Amino acid sequence: MTRKHCISLFATFLLAVASTFATSPLRAESSLREIADEVQRKIVKIYGAGGLRGLESYQSGSLISDKGHILTAWSYVLDSSVITVVLDDGRRFVAELAAADPRFGIALLKIDVEGVPFFNLDKGVSPQAGDRILSFSNLFGIAAGDEPASVLSGYVSAVTPLEARRSTFPSAYQGPVLIVDAIVNNPGAAGGALTDQHGHFAGLIGKELRSSRNDIWLNYAIPIAQLREPIEDLLAGRSRPIVDPEKEKPLSPLTLTHIGVVLVPDVLDKTPPYVERVERDSLAEAAKLQPDDLILYADGTLISSQKALVEKFSYMDRDDVVSLTVLRDGQLVELTLNELQ
Repeated sequence: MTRKHCISLFATFLLAVASTFATSPLRAESSLREIADEVQRKIVKIYGAGGLRGLESYQSGSLISDKGHILTAWSYVLDSSVITVVLDDGRRFVAELAAADPRFGIALLKIDVEGVPFFNLDKGVSPQAGDRILSFSNLFGIAAGDEPASVLSGYVSAVTPLEARRSTFPSAYQGPVLIVDAIVNNPGAAGGALTDQHGHFAGLIGKELRSSRNDIWLNYAIPIAQLREPIEDLLAGRSRPIVDPEKEKPLSPLTLTHIGVVLVPDVLDKTPPYVERVERDSLAEAAKLQPDDLILYADGTLISSQKALVEKFSYMDRDDVVSLTVLRDGQLVELTLNELQ
């Protein structure tokens, strides 16, 4: 799709939205413009890695504080030493990847700015099926400078658990999502915002995903209500505790040897828990762990080092069913130990 066609598409959507907002065309146009202007000032364009093998190097983000905190989708675009953020007024910043929570597919960027407009998460809404929504994003990379983000109008078709995959890997996030009839599953849209018709934050547009059931591309957003707690953790720089301080260690704890996995040599204070080898006929092999997998989470706890993984396992019984989230070839993969026992 050419830029000309995209801009034409955008204009068509604006007219369609305007016609639905009020009985008076002039009032509708004014109302839409005010809402769109207000929200678009909170949307940023993000540029980073990509550009090879058809991978886009851009996506979207939403300002969630007046001090330059930006909520966006966790993706390969952020896998770059230089992440550029462009505000609605065209100002450009080099952003810091402050934190991420791959379980929810979200990341937090920080730019050196103050006094910018932002989404107040306390005013977030939870739309239901049939409610009207607006989506804002850098759709197709149309905006590069001070051009406003694209806006689409639609309705929530369903609120349902996510059963989807990206490539051959299942989505790490499997909670409820908002399925919408607006086409938001497009390059550049990831990290954009879904709002109600008054501009209140309703959801984060996720990365492109296909339904696991019928292979159809999904137009979805993760409800902001599902993201409140992890966002607050990211903003506060909190990591969830490795274990409950009141919990006692079991008599037969889980160990790396027991599950049959060997990690790369632990030579640093915080050596990442990369898998070097998986023993044959082991629990790790049954769970489909593979060499070069990076273990990110164990039972929902962020694993920041090999020592943290060993500590986490020491509080688990060998018979416990344990969920692991690993990073493999740039994709998040969910695995389960002891699933069949």
